[in-house]
Amino acid sequence: MSVIEGTLRDEARAWLAENWNTDQTLAEWWHKLAAAGFAFPQLPEGYGGRGLPQSAARIVAEELGRIGAVAPPGGLGQSMGAPIIMDFGTEQQQQDWVFRLSAGQESWCQFFSEPEAGSDLAGLQTRAVRDGDVWILNGQKVWTSGARTADRGMMVARTNPDVPKHKGLSYFIIDVDAPGIEIRPLKQMNGQAHFNEVFFTDVVVPHDRIVAEPNGGWMVAVATLAYERQGQGGRGGGGGIQAGSPGVKNGDLDRPLSELIQQARAEGEQAANDRNKRTAGAILQLAKDEKRTTDPTMRQRIMSMYSESEALKHSNGRARAAAQKGKQPGPEVSTAKLTMSSLSRQARDISLELMGPYGMLADDDAPYDGAFHTMALSVQSASIAGGTDEVQRNITGERVLQLPKEPQVDRDIPFNEIRGLNKR
Repeated sequence: MSVIEGTLRDEARAWLAENWNTDQTLAEWWHKLAAAGFAFPQLPEGYGGRGLPQSAARIVAEELGRIGAVAPPGGLGQSMGAPIIMDFGTEQQQQDWVFRLSAGQESWCQFFSEPEAGSDLAGLQTRAVRDGDVWILNGQKVWTSGARTADRGMMVARTNPDVPKHKGLSYFIIDVDAPGIEIRPLKQMNGQAHFNEVFFTDVVVPHDRIVAEPNGGWMVAVATLAYERQGQGGRGGGGGIQAGSPGVKNGDLDRPLSELIQQARAEGEQAANDRNKRTAGAILQLAKDEKRTTDPTMRQRIMSMYSESEALKHSNGRARAAAQKGKQPGPEVSTAKLTMSSLSRQARDISLELMGPYGMLADDDAPYDGAFHTMALSVQSASIAGGTDEVQRNITGERVLQLPKEPQVDRDIPFNEIRGLNKR
């Protein structure tokens, strides 16, 4: 342990002993964490952090977990929005948003994918046309999680159709409650409605909401996706209780911590149980319960899944070590996400085969109260969210294996000259 890490641990432990109690509200606690620089220590001072290496977050998380304290806010705004604004935003944007995100006062969502622009994000058709000091936004986004409770959204829109598709995009931060925005939930086959489709009709966005330069949004979008994949591929258990969802719209900020902790523990146990159904350990236990551990083919499949999951742990460890040295997320986040998709599909296929006809049952009628059935209907999203498997393979092939890029005949053609597009 370095001197800096030891000092930080001592400071965090002493500060928590003085400030942690369950009588305060979630808003009060998160504000204290951010003001002391313990919410996201890797962020600069005054923005919820202390300007320390990424490893500092792990130390604070361990101390939060040690005493059972509530963890800092978590969401797309915290994991993607705040670092993007620090990397590309103006000083005013940083002052307006980053501390608020660190203190859980805002929740953000991501307006990227469109019905005809998923894997080919640069082909998006949502338009923003400048009108003096504002932009007028029209179009549609889809697969937006958290849109119904978010305060703001990270938006990529086309601002210049007369140049090639990658060069005419701009990156905005928009208010989700702005007039002209309509949010419709999408019902999934697992019974949930995690995603939404969102329609924009003459939405007014101030010019100062652009991140980086106008028509320079592609590099910001790519960086955002890298932060997203880093979170998905390297997801792990952080220290502290995950209580409350950031954002004032759900009312959690005004609730006492004691009440939220009780709720979070119950929900956390259920969520952990659901996630664990995708692990090699859960599949092995299912095989034991179904008395299939002597089946050589099944043993081989489970061992293959276990080996792949162990390799992912080591890969994630290397990614975390690189992040602690201040390196930006690289192509390793793509391989990690691919592995997560693979493991999810293996868990689905093996578990349903092990249960046989009982795998078709759901809820209380199914073995394990339908947990494996629900998992099997949910894992398809793992290969889509954060960039499809096909996109991740292209990234890995080009950046790691140095293979030629996929043919893109429209890459250098002005967007409004690409045949077959419904121009807006």
